Amino acid sequence: MRSRSRIAASWSNGRTRLDCIRSCAPIHLRDTPDGVYLVGGAAGPLGGDDLLLEIEVESGATLVVRSAAASLALPGTGGASTVVINTRVAAGACLYWLPEPLIACLGCNHRILIRAVVEAGATVVWRDELILGRRGEMPGGVSNRIDVTLAGRPLIRNELRVGPGAPGWDGPAVAGKAAAIGSLIVISPELAHEPAPPVRLGPTAGILPLQGPAALATAAAADGRELRAVLETAQHLLAG
Repeated sequence: MRSRSRIAASWSNGRTRLDCIRSCAPIHLRDTPDGVYLVGGAAGPLGGDDLLLEIEVESGATLVVRSAAASLALPGTGGASTVVINTRVAAGACLYWLPEPLIACLGCNHRILIRAVVEAGATVVWRDELILGRRGEMPGGVSNRIDVTLAGRPLIRNELRVGPGAPGWDGPAVAGKAAAIGSLIVISPELAHEPAPPVRLGPTAGILPLQGPAALATAAAADGRELRAVLETAQHLLAG
């Protein structure tokens, strides 16, 4: 399945306005008082799916993106499944990406590419959570790459690979014995005045400052609930 969806937000007459909210199955977008929700219209992503989501937030606007439920990366007959998220956040705009986790089901071959272009003076909170298989099963293969450019300069280039075909993914340098791993990137003008210091949030979690008004929190946890609690603590420390 090939899908192209888009969200565009601007600031008009004292409020954020959605100039474009275009859904394409299996990604359905729903505007609610709590933000724009991603609602799965079909199972998946399945092997062979090619999904694109574009997000644009203009100056002054605040956009919150959530999902109604966790998504399942499932095997299929069409090769790898791919999700690309292209994001642009203007100066003075705010983007909160806070979806439910992705579950890497046994046999999946899933690729995620996130490209975010963020102007100076913007605020971004970007949370990623990955559950390593359903209960009692090993995870499939997942590659999750995020490229963030801030004020025209690379801020972070990071790729996480787990499952078959990713040597060492279950060793201490990546997931170890964890069943859930995730990260939180916070970009905020406030961090320019008071940079985030390195913080240890637990034996397998911590916050590191990035070059610029930004910080990265990473965590490995026993389950999704523990992972969410750690990342919410990091968000509270970094973004209030």
